[in-house]
Amino acid sequence: MTEKKDHSVIKTGCEALTACLPDHSSIPRLGLGTWHMGENPQIEEQEISALQAGIKLGMTLIDTAEMYGNGRSEQLVGKSIQGFNREKLYLVSKVYPHNAGRKNIFNSCENSLKRMNTDYLDLYLLHWRGGVPLSETVACMEQLKADGKIRNWGVSNFDIDDMKELWNVPSGNKCAVNQVLYHLGSRGIEFSLLPWLQEHGVQTMAYCPTAQGGTLRRGLLTSKAVLEIAKIHDATPVQILLSFLLYQKDTLVIPKSSTAAHTIENAGASLIQLTQDDIFCLSREFPAPTRKTHLDLL
Repeated sequence: MTEKKDHSVIKTGCEALTACLPDHSSIPRLGLGTWHMGENPQIEEQEISALQAGIKLGMTLIDTAEMYGNGRSEQLVGKSIQGFNREKLYLVSKVYPHNAGRKNIFNSCENSLKRMNTDYLDLYLLHWRGGVPLSETVACMEQLKADGKIRNWGVSNFDIDDMKELWNVPSGNKCAVNQVLYHLGSRGIEFSLLPWLQEHGVQTMAYCPTAQGGTLRRGLLTSKAVLEIAKIHDATPVQILLSFLLYQKDTLVIPKSSTAAHTIENAGASLIQLTQDDIFCLSREFPAPTRKTHLDLL
């Protein structure tokens, strides 16, 4: 099989991975993270190539935040998407908690749009909980939707009690996504948060899906189970970590890559279909939780 055909197959695999949001719009399940990207001008072209390689392979979900590099990651995204059909992209950014009220959120959103060189965001997230009342943030998010600045909104780093509180706020049940740290070595959300989100139609977006290349969990990429499953599927350990999350119902996955080669490797996870036996093998080494644990954060 030629490299060109390989990329065509991968693109088909990525494009087939979609989930449905509460408003019945679709969202790509395998996308691109940008944390720490845009901070080093010397590798800007390399990072742009990495993002553009992903877009060409169907990884059209791009996640960033005003916090990342004080807006430089958003600027990098803005440069990377030039020349692509905006309607085929799914752009996500996040607002600082201290900017998530009426005083600042509209200006924050507008600044993010300018840095990303776009007229709207497909998804706007509250980065984590702060001092602004949830009712105020939700009302502002709904106003941004009404103004056409965003199409959907969600939250990040919300545990189950936070989600239940959000659900009791007017229009809080319009939350589309909760972005949390989730990988094979950190499965705490599977005990109660993930089932709650699935029951209420909220998509889970997993950040650090490869545990930052295994640095967040030592031995993850060199574990016997991961290596065995990788060999079975003629895949890399990184691809197995990503496919484990893609195995979970409707979970969205946003691995970060600073090189085109790594992006292509990540995209290849779209072609891997783990079996129940694979999941059992992985779970023996990295078991699912049997009790509630604190939400993992960076």
